Amino acid sequence: MSLVLKEHEIRPASLFQIYLDLAIEDLDKFFADVPREPMRCPACDSEGELAFEKLGFSYRECQRCWSLWMSPRPTFDSFVAFYSNSASSRYWAEVFYPAVESVRREKLWRPKAQQVADIAGGSSVKFNNLVDIGGGPGTFAEEFQIISGLPVVVIEPSPESAAACRERGITVIQSFLEAVQPNELPQGRSIFTSFELFEHVHNPRHWMASIAGLMQSEDVLVVTTLSGLGLDIRTLWDQSDSVMPPHHINFLNPTSMSWLAMNAGLETLRVFTPGVLDLDIMKNNRAKVIDRFWASVLDTSDEAELSRWQELISDSGRSSHMWAVLQKP
Repeated sequence: MSLVLKEHEIRPASLFQIYLDLAIEDLDKFFADVPREPMRCPACDSEGELAFEKLGFSYRECQRCWSLWMSPRPTFDSFVAFYSNSASSRYWAEVFYPAVESVRREKLWRPKAQQVADIAGGSSVKFNNLVDIGGGPGTFAEEFQIISGLPVVVIEPSPESAAACRERGITVIQSFLEAVQPNELPQGRSIFTSFELFEHVHNPRHWMASIAGLMQSEDVLVVTTLSGLGLDIRTLWDQSDSVMPPHHINFLNPTSMSWLAMNAGLETLRVFTPGVLDLDIMKNNRAKVIDRFWASVLDTSDEAELSRWQELISDSGRSSHMWAVLQKP
């Protein structure tokens, strides 16, 4: 990404703290008395080991593929109720996102739209449409249509976000992905996209298999999500605001994401970590950084050195922002 980006631009601290506080309040309302079931590693089916507990939820780490995930996990229905009716979800849709939409459009969604268009343009397949899973209010859909000229269908369960898509003239299927049927989607070759949704998914294996079931041969899926091997998450660990139940419950990595795709019958074309915010996030959470090496880097480096570190982290697959480009054979 060529544009300079700082965490405070896309997550203003005051607004983001309100969101986090509401999410904590929602825990008791939606999950206090809900049964929980253990979950094995989403990527390789290992049992894993307890990594830490946060806000009454346990996270496990796989010693085989290094995935991090919440287990035991409340029921799917409890998550449906949470995302449909919780105060934190409404706040994100009605207050937080509108406040940052313009800067996110410029510095996140427009570059993402161009990158997906480049992926499509570099393929031997002629694509007819794009299906954006969890497309929110349709900002990416708008930008992609402008750049590519292709029609876009958004799959979005949130009533507020689905309504925003309709107001913008974007075709929307108001549903969770798992309930969508192939005959509801447009005909022809499709690019499927899913941005920053995977970390929220209740059952990653079922979710990936559901997408694979909707795809035709040679269709492409582009997923962006959080990598549990990313620098800021590994350094801050249970103190990371990115690890926030009940919203963020899955953290794979470049290797384990490829394993998950393979289990769903998809081929991995490319997995990379182009993130630019790891060190900025750590700097903004300096009081939580206890690793002496990274503490000294944050305290003694100027912006030029921090930029070089960030470039190395991203190029080596160690950023917490991950892209996976997958294809159905």
